[in-house]
Amino acid sequence: MNFDYSKLRGRIVEKFGSISKFADAYGISLNSMSRKLNGKIQISTADIEKMSSEEFLDIDSADYPVYFFAVKVQ
Repeated sequence: MNFDYSKLRGRIVEKFGSISKFADAYGISLNSMSRKLNGKIQISTADIEKMSSEEFLDIDSADYPVYFFAVKVQ
């Protein structure tokens, strides 16, 4: 199943200014972050919890479906 991470990307840019700055703060390479956001590497439960923390994107668990589980319409 392919997920649509467009809202997640928007939140990242809103909070960090760019995917690159977010990847750096998150502690992974831009390539690895891009692979996650493009569905090449699965975003794990640990990633969801860490990304959603106040330190990073401050996403409430009730909003996880919108940011992490929106299905890409083809």
